[in-house]
Amino acid sequence: MIKFLPLGGADDIGASCFYLNIAGTGILLDCGIHPRKKGLDSLPKFELLKDLPLDFAFISHAHQDHIGSLPFLIQHIPHVIIFSTSQTKEIAELTLHNAANILVNSQSEESGLRIYTHDEIDLLVRSIRTVEYEEVFPLKGLRHISSLPINITFYDAGHILGAAAILIEHNEQKILYTGDINLSDQTIMTGADLSKVKKVDTLILESTYAGTDSAKLGTWQSEQKRFTKDANQILRNGGSILIPVFALGKTQELLASIYLLMKKGMLTETNIYTGGIGKEISSLYDRNRYLVRRKNIELELRDIPQNNLFEIEDYNYFKKNPGIVLASSGMMLEGTTSYRLLDYWLRQESFGIFGVGYMDSETPGYKIMNSKRGDVVQLTEFNPPQKINCHVERFYFPSHSKREELLTIIERTKPTRVVLIHGEHQSQNWLGYNILHKFNQVKLYSAEVGNQINFDID
Repeated sequence: MIKFLPLGGADDIGASCFYLNIAGTGILLDCGIHPRKKGLDSLPKFELLKDLPLDFAFISHAHQDHIGSLPFLIQHIPHVIIFSTSQTKEIAELTLHNAANILVNSQSEESGLRIYTHDEIDLLVRSIRTVEYEEVFPLKGLRHISSLPINITFYDAGHILGAAAILIEHNEQKILYTGDINLSDQTIMTGADLSKVKKVDTLILESTYAGTDSAKLGTWQSEQKRFTKDANQILRNGGSILIPVFALGKTQELLASIYLLMKKGMLTETNIYTGGIGKEISSLYDRNRYLVRRKNIELELRDIPQNNLFEIEDYNYFKKNPGIVLASSGMMLEGTTSYRLLDYWLRQESFGIFGVGYMDSETPGYKIMNSKRGDVVQLTEFNPPQKINCHVERFYFPSHSKREELLTIIERTKPTRVVLIHGEHQSQNWLGYNILHKFNQVKLYSAEVGNQINFDID
């Protein structure tokens, strides 16, 4: 029997963390933090691990909702051995240090968290063991009761630099954990490669965009055309465009897209504003460009002319020097750079705000993207309502698989059972219905935090 216990990120996007017990060996799949919650509520339910063996943690990629709780896990269970791709390890060194600075300023003394130090992060990152894509490595935990090892293989998931889907094999049983997976190409990253993954027994499948009509999402190319049309109109009228982006992944993809559109003469040449940790991560994208599958190996992000956003103190500068601003966070969370710019942007009739990625329904970014010029919105509980004077437009540059692509993963891997994770109820409901309709031999599970699922082995 294989035991599967979600600790976080089951029917939500945030704090992804899933426990597996295979023949006495305890494994964690990801260890994230919830971007919208505070204190202990932002962490996976680590208390569910009490009295359970835990030997290894496999990290699918370096977004904070998949890696951000590792320092807290190590505070309680320091012997856990962590594995990731080398690119995820490199990114983690940047993002975990950055997260530590943010946590110090955002958590109150009553939060219940012991904030980790930069020295602890250095030790943690040094301890991460790296693996190459498609490299099979055997493992046994301290209480492993089988003579057969557990074989682990990471496959390129196409989501961001270093992202991996993880195949776990033991005693002729195969479990595939997709992590965040994208079958389609972006501007930089190439779509996931699961060509060597054949039939699996259990598929643990993300469902982020399953609730969104793919006609609305479009393709990366069709969204570029829409983006170009709207951006040109604003830029020609002397306005600036604010694009809230995740520092990891979306910043690099949009930066490359904007630059290439300008080079082709499709997008009005203008200033590009970036800065902070996003620029440091871009350097890692450049450094690893020959080591991973990429669409455009020769493109170096450092060669793209960029102005330092953090050198601008007076936001009237953007009236005199119009351009496109790539600012984190992607959901415009309170206290972040994109949120600080938001108040000024909302008051400018010639300006625009472009949403380009996933946004949690309770975040300021989501509220803006579901409004239009002239609407009055209340961004947070304690802020007064604000009128939207600027242009607002929603674009989809997905780094996750569309709903049809998620079904394609099932077609290719032919699982006996599917566990749905990492998606809101609407997404899991659509995907679940269509799985049952198209694959009547599949046994379907919808994961819930704290609800253990036992997979019987024939």
